[in-house]
Amino acid sequence: MAINNFTGKIGNRNKVILFLFTFVCLFATLCRSHKDDSDSVVQNAYGQAFAVPAACQPCHGEICKSFAGTAHFRDSRPASGSAIRGSFAADSNRFIYNPSTAVRMERKGDSFYQTAYHSGKEYLSKPFDIVIGSGRKGQSYLYWDNKKLYQLPVSYFTPADCWCKSPGYTADSPVYNRRVPVYCVECHATNARTVVGKSREYGDFFDKRQLIYGIDCERCHGPGAAHIQFHTEHPGERAGVYILNAGRMSRQQKLDACALCHSGSRFPLKPAFSFRVGDTLNAFSEAKYTEANVATLDVHGNQYGLLTTSKCFNQSQMDCSSCHQVHTNEAGDLKGYSQRCMSCHNGSLHKACTMPPTPGLVLGNNCIDCHMPALPSQKIVLQLSNAADTGRDISNLVRTHHIAIYPAYVKAFLKNLKGGR
Repeated sequence: MAINNFTGKIGNRNKVILFLFTFVCLFATLCRSHKDDSDSVVQNAYGQAFAVPAACQPCHGEICKSFAGTAHFRDSRPASGSAIRGSFAADSNRFIYNPSTAVRMERKGDSFYQTAYHSGKEYLSKPFDIVIGSGRKGQSYLYWDNKKLYQLPVSYFTPADCWCKSPGYTADSPVYNRRVPVYCVECHATNARTVVGKSREYGDFFDKRQLIYGIDCERCHGPGAAHIQFHTEHPGERAGVYILNAGRMSRQQKLDACALCHSGSRFPLKPAFSFRVGDTLNAFSEAKYTEANVATLDVHGNQYGLLTTSKCFNQSQMDCSSCHQVHTNEAGDLKGYSQRCMSCHNGSLHKACTMPPTPGLVLGNNCIDCHMPALPSQKIVLQLSNAADTGRDISNLVRTHHIAIYPAYVKAFLKNLKGGR
């Protein structure tokens, strides 16, 4: 009776608000596409509740649509035929270790497996459960063993469109027992939580219900359930409440948000997933490198360290967002990046490019190949399928973020330009 009386007193406007709030809560419960089990509330290490990415769309539709196409958003996801880039066709589904040992990528119904064979006989098979990597450069794969995660022995290399040995694995036989620690997951997922394993077992044990795949909106803006609840109840409020806005952060806060995953290996000082955007990164982990020697900074994973060695960085107030529009997939857009270079190097703010006039050369179309060339990684060295007997290793090429003049690459760029490439 009391409830009926209360309902009868609220106006039509409040009824609409109450309906919207109820819908969002129900949607968050039933439709959480980025986690394993939708029956529990997903929270960060501080008890703040996440929302579903779709709940951002009513107010931020265009940004959500654009961001869904980025490598960050697609950086991890459940394995499926559409998510796995490598081929399962009979003529291209093997990685050969030696004449008697190989791993075949096999599809069985709706599931996918990496199956090891010795002398033609199967002896170990594990499923593709999680895809790591958008596929722009490559992918690696994980499988579940109860609450534990392991990396599969074979990965995928996009430039060659073929299977390859997972980085750091032995070349003589497949290995299925490499545990995946939570600090690795921290850079490929929005949220994860570990639990205590059984006695005398070691390593990280994951609560699957608390795993949020990909780097979604809430990884950078913070858990959004309270934000959505507030604005559902206050639809006229235009200022964002209970949400992080990068525009209000200091330069170092913005840099630290990216450096969490783009500053190479770090010594942890606090548990994984305890760092929040806006925090001071060095209070949570310490860098394992020194910026004094650029040669020690690998192009894979340490974009922040390399950037901080650049004159462009040290003689300006630029941060990562000066060049990267994080809500948009800009992969391969050399002209777009170059125009941001030219917005400063225009002869008034900073020195303009001194490259002499060259037929076919438009300076504003490509600063990148000369000043941020793709260099071989010393960390990610791959061996391609069917090449195990040759011992031929291939380094993954990643654009350096040490902005400088690279004479050899300038020469190669001009040669390709003259050749019409």
